[in-house]
Amino acid sequence: MKLLAISGSARAASTNTALLQALGKVSPQDVDIEVVHDLHLLPVFSPDLEGVKTPPKVRDFIAKIEQADGVIISSPEYVHAIPGGLKNAIDWLVSGEAIIDKPVALIHGSHRGDDMLASLRLVLGTVTSGFHQQIFQQFPLISMSPEEVRETLGQPENTDLMRAFIAEFTAAISKPLSQ
Repeated sequence: MKLLAISGSARAASTNTALLQALGKVSPQDVDIEVVHDLHLLPVFSPDLEGVKTPPKVRDFIAKIEQADGVIISSPEYVHAIPGGLKNAIDWLVSGEAIIDKPVALIHGSHRGDDMLASLRLVLGTVTSGFHQQIFQQFPLISMSPEEVRETLGQPENTDLMRAFIAEFTAAISKPLSQ
């Protein structure tokens, strides 16, 4: 199974990116997790640039969404909201088919961020019928360096939580929609 893990952070030393990378390291052998952490390179969404005018970087991003069996998002909260880069990436997906039924789950690298999570849940519930709001895991990683994130998430109890998150999400993806 192929999962796309999207970091909503533009920061090079992002705890969210480090969380997604750690998730990839503990995933089972039959689950490939590709981490995307360069949303800041996507141009600002414009309906005038859709279709044949879609920039190559955006086409590549959309193709990754299409090729994935599911999407995991981890994002910080910026001023009580979804970071602009993540919202922009979602905006690029809205008028196409790539996200419509795509299974999506959230994982969060902070004990804060409830406003952003509420907004992101609203947006994802609107753009995809495959949003699994109940599949969620949170880790208190705020203000940690990527090295500290790896150390913290390497503790057995956190590794178990990450593996359980992956297992729950992949099981939901594999379950037929009628069940």
